[in-house]
Amino acid sequence: MSTQKTTPTADDPVAEAPATYVAADLIGSGQEGGIGDQVRAWFQRVRSGEMGALPAIGGFVVLSIMFSILSPFFLTERNFANLMTQAATLVMLGMALVFVILLGEIDLSAGVTAGVTMCIFIVLVNVQGINWIVALAIAFLAGIAIGTFIGFFVARVGIPSFVVTLGLFLGLQGFELIIIGSGGLYRVQVPEILAIQNSNLPTWAGWVMLVVIVAVSAATSFWDRSRRNRAGVPNRAISLVWIKLGVIAVLGGVVVYILNQDRGQSIRAVQGVPIVVPIVLVILWIGTFVLDRTKYGRYIYAIGGNAEAARRSGVKVMMIRWTAFIVCSSLSVVAGLFSISKVGSVDAAAGRDLVLSGVAAAVVGGVSLFGGRGRLMHAAIGALVIAVITNGLGLLNLPAGVNYAVTGGVLILAATVDAVSRTRAGGSLVRT
Repeated sequence: MSTQKTTPTADDPVAEAPATYVAADLIGSGQEGGIGDQVRAWFQRVRSGEMGALPAIGGFVVLSIMFSILSPFFLTERNFANLMTQAATLVMLGMALVFVILLGEIDLSAGVTAGVTMCIFIVLVNVQGINWIVALAIAFLAGIAIGTFIGFFVARVGIPSFVVTLGLFLGLQGFELIIIGSGGLYRVQVPEILAIQNSNLPTWAGWVMLVVIVAVSAATSFWDRSRRNRAGVPNRAISLVWIKLGVIAVLGGVVVYILNQDRGQSIRAVQGVPIVVPIVLVILWIGTFVLDRTKYGRYIYAIGGNAEAARRSGVKVMMIRWTAFIVCSSLSVVAGLFSISKVGSVDAAAGRDLVLSGVAAAVVGGVSLFGGRGRLMHAAIGALVIAVITNGLGLLNLPAGVNYAVTGGVLILAATVDAVSRTRAGGSLVRT
């Protein structure tokens, strides 16, 4: 493995990133050349253990084909929309956990953080009569406070994140019981919240969304090329940019077309992209931008790859770790919001079973539990894989125990692939 050095520039976060991460970024990006050169380089990286989300994508395709054969309802428009809304909560929680998993840490309290903040929200609205926007802001402040608490003890005091977050996993369940009461349950009565998971965009808005996605992807790609040119960093072949945009346009067009079909079972038409989809995509884009194109994100990868090397390079390791837990807890609140919108109620057990599924989504998607490798998109793909398993087994009317067993097996398989690929890569890569 070779390491290239670039001349730092004052305005380019690529050049300002720690040397270890810059080297990995150059290796992962490929040299300037034709499509054939890029394909050969990609196969070489796969053989060396840098598979990224490839196993998860393969699993998604295989599972989709299998369930479409076993159940005539799997590929229907209605189930396609249900699959997206079912996966939304898990996608968001998986993305939240990526920020701490990339550091080689864990947050076992993320699911209960989602639950307790929603308990606060629903009691403020239903019992205290507070405006839902104000109540939601307070819920987010509670999530930020929880993340700050975790970050302080992990980054500042030095307690392992497993211990701190396990304690909060238990303690926050007690807060839920105090807030809601044993056996208590409150219905969500805010139309705007219920609409997130249960309403759809107008059919024309889905096509507008697709145009915006392609335009933003194109602008981001060409901005990246310009930034790399200024930093003296090799670019991918321009043809790959056009291929990527074409794939986004075609796949996005198929998805929008399917979701715009009438999937109602009554006189009233039900069609359009679920509202939760563009919300998830916006958060995914922002998070990906932060991790891939800012110094903060590159420092997260650097710390996950080698914390001591990052510290010696001038990275404020403690603050990065601290803020990563704050980001995780804040995004967990969004996951909780998606969950109560889908279920339509909040009880004292809210979020208790979410966190392990969130970790599973990230790992299945290709995010390394050892830190330093993975992307937000990987967590989203992993969440879709788990959602396909749950959805497909449900359509087959199999017991819930089978669902847990299959999901657990997939998680163990994904962790094994991660460990083997890291061993083959020599443990020196910081990003896939």
